[in-house]
Amino acid sequence: MKISIITVVFNGAATINHCIESVLGQDYDSIEYIMIDGNSTDGTKEIIESYGDRIHKYLSEPDKGIYDAMNKGVKLATGDVIGILNADDFYAGNTIISDVARAIEKNQADACYGDLNYVDSNDESIVKRNWVSGRYKPNSFLLGWMPPHPTFFLRKKCYENFGNFRLDMGSAADYELMLRMIYKHGIKLAYIPKVIVKMRTGGVSNSNIKNRIEANKNDQKAWKINELKPWFFTLWLKPIRKITQFI
Repeated sequence: MKISIITVVFNGAATINHCIESVLGQDYDSIEYIMIDGNSTDGTKEIIESYGDRIHKYLSEPDKGIYDAMNKGVKLATGDVIGILNADDFYAGNTIISDVARAIEKNQADACYGDLNYVDSNDESIVKRNWVSGRYKPNSFLLGWMPPHPTFFLRKKCYENFGNFRLDMGSAADYELMLRMIYKHGIKLAYIPKVIVKMRTGGVSNSNIKNRIEANKNDQKAWKINELKPWFFTLWLKPIRKITQFI
């Protein structure tokens, strides 16, 4: 099984090395690594280019935002399965992609996901938030559940059959894509019950209350455009669930 990993970045010179090394250090042989840069100006491009052909596909040009860049990566990907690792994130160990391949093959799954740690931006040993996903059940999305997108690996055929990231969803584009794939179209999931990705704090949708309110509006839109009806408390439970991740 060939697994494509996409990293999208714009002016990420401070963290891109760590991200790249966490991919290149995996013990899985059949990895296609794709880098999509938004025409960075801070030295990011030079860092990426220093890896030569260890980055299998590399594109640097202006884009319409992070999800447009992800769609470009999906289009370039030739793997059976696609994972997306952002420039601030890194894999929690060197066997993660092997674990992903094993979980998908063993369960004959369309996708898999795991747990995620938010870590201090300056000291990765300090865990700020622990996102334990748990196993998916048919009503999980109705109860405010979603898997952490950086841990989400999806077969390319699912993108081909059900579409890519929508560019009109703001920071909720990953939520909408997973809602569409998992809840609406019922793809088969596998869960890896351990931390597989570590994310540095400061992501767009988590950075302040104003962004969280805007994200909640887009969460509502995600249900509407998919012609799905949440329970009246579904979208209240989604942010409430995050509180337990700090305990």
